[in-house]
Amino acid sequence: MAKTNSFTCNACGAAHTKWSGRCEACGAWNSIVEEAPLSAGPASKSLGGKRGANMVLTDLATEEAPPQRTISGVAELDRVLGGGLVPSSAILVGGDPGIGKSTLLLQAAAQFAHRGLKTIYVSGEEATAQVRMRAQRLGLEKAPVKLAAETNLRDILTTLDAEKPDLVIIDSIQTMWADNVESAPGSVSQVRAAAHELTTFAKRRGISVVLVGHVTKDGQIAGPRVVEHMVDTVLYFEGERGHQFRILRAVKNRFGPADEIGVFEMTGTGLAEVLNPSALFLSDREDPAPGSVVFAGIEGTRPVLVELQALVAPSPHSQPRRSVLGWDSGRLAMILAVLEARCGIPFTGLDVYLNVAGGMKITEPAADLAVAAALLSAREDAAIPKDTVVFGEISLSGALRPVGQTENRLKEAQKLGFSAAIAPAQSKLGSKSGLKVQKMPDLVGFAGEIFGAG
Repeated sequence: MAKTNSFTCNACGAAHTKWSGRCEACGAWNSIVEEAPLSAGPASKSLGGKRGANMVLTDLATEEAPPQRTISGVAELDRVLGGGLVPSSAILVGGDPGIGKSTLLLQAAAQFAHRGLKTIYVSGEEATAQVRMRAQRLGLEKAPVKLAAETNLRDILTTLDAEKPDLVIIDSIQTMWADNVESAPGSVSQVRAAAHELTTFAKRRGISVVLVGHVTKDGQIAGPRVVEHMVDTVLYFEGERGHQFRILRAVKNRFGPADEIGVFEMTGTGLAEVLNPSALFLSDREDPAPGSVVFAGIEGTRPVLVELQALVAPSPHSQPRRSVLGWDSGRLAMILAVLEARCGIPFTGLDVYLNVAGGMKITEPAADLAVAAALLSAREDAAIPKDTVVFGEISLSGALRPVGQTENRLKEAQKLGFSAAIAPAQSKLGSKSGLKVQKMPDLVGFAGEIFGAG
């Protein structure tokens, strides 16, 4: 069979069967490059006639000791990593430019180095003098961290093989250049090759490696998605530049729970960990106002209370605006449709604005009822009591579905001084919840009883 070459988009990593000037997946121009295939041969010939070694097979009953983790001392970082740094692990950290990735990792490198790990920080974007300036600003100039400014992957691996560190931070993977790959640095081929070489080297030498990755305008880590499959842990560093809060979120973790978050506050001396995010997110909350609702959510294993803010106003345009910050715009459209179709509450001719206070991003469906409450509160100009939290999932029929970890949500609300909650009727509550819980069977009953609407 004749060999066929493949074509890959450098911008998004999409594969194509032939070359074209514009990528159909992401719309980028002149980003498709040709990639030569690997030399293929019949499997029966054992890769050119050479026999491989037999694999070591074990059974499921084999007992192995859990990996020995190293605690950094930064509780929020250790929480997201699943309890500390695992040897021979590969971690990918992504985030918007200027969000604080390099600051976080330099602080983490200093903490691990103080705890006895031989740490090397390799920067492909800054000179060592620039990294030293940041370390002085953070008060870390005396940390026993080795620095290097290099992009040549072969030189980096040669140095690491000689130095034998315990932890290596590569900032960033998009700047690495492998001289055996015929493409520019930052291309799909280069990123994939560099990530593969570094991950393989880490597993073979017992070194933990942290790779910093840039993100696209859609919020995804730039480069091929296969990189996220290669590594053990994928972390996203989120936050709005106008807010001092930063969220470190685990979207993949082979050594701990996914969707775990760590909360940090950006200060003049670096990132400070926030041990009680709920209190911080609600610290500046004003008196009860129409459109303001407190949602009791769960992020990973941690209950987090955040404020949802909605504004509904007459629209001067033929097509009203729907603006969302911190939540899924498609789910907002679904909630508006259910309110109109099941409750008879129209939003036609009204601009709708929804915001999650503090720069937090919410993904769980349990926020449906809180969003609906904020929209109805803004539309009816009626405030929900300040000491009430709301949570629950809304189905397309208008029914309210119970959500998980109800007790943890209520305990967190009670700890912060809330005395009442609104939840779906089928929610499982303990005998001593400590809060007055108002159970609602469906959205129609909720709108009628709380706001007199519908």
